[in-house]
Amino acid sequence: MNSTARNLIFFLLIIGMVYASYQYMIKPANSELAAQREKVIQKKAKLRELQNAPSVVGNIKEQLKKLENSIALLESKLPSKEQIHTVLEDVTVIAQKHGLHPKTIRTIRQKDNSGYIEQPIKMELDGDFNSFYSFLLALERLDRITKIRKLTLNKDLENEGFAKANFVLSIFFQNSNV
Repeated sequence: MNSTARNLIFFLLIIGMVYASYQYMIKPANSELAAQREKVIQKKAKLRELQNAPSVVGNIKEQLKKLENSIALLESKLPSKEQIHTVLEDVTVIAQKHGLHPKTIRTIRQKDNSGYIEQPIKMELDGDFNSFYSFLLALERLDRITKIRKLTLNKDLENEGFAKANFVLSIFFQNSNV
């Protein structure tokens, strides 16, 4: 064998070793390195997320405190079941104070909900329109939660400026069973 052939074989052998080492050593190492870099990026992102967690938890605690205060305020506006008669008395006094004449006041079957009880009261009032309007405004200013349903307001044909009102007033109070 001459020296050129030997050099060519030696060159091809070196090229083959470079190719084999790239395929079986460098390429798998690069793949592993890329996978490890991706894991590091994911862990850094998780770490940043965890570093922000205390501020989020603090914010949640603050929001929970606000919700508890709102619930306490709402519950303070719901009388207990024993106070329902005083609320009904207050509504009657407000009606009379504004010059309205209660014709009928009748309780309807109460509705029991999970956290509160609704006591509907059917009322029929007579009086002038301005008095009725003042009565509604006074009801709105009550510290208790009330709701007017099925309101019908009819003009009194015999007396100018007078009206007859039929409505259902719902008074809400705490359910002591909860």
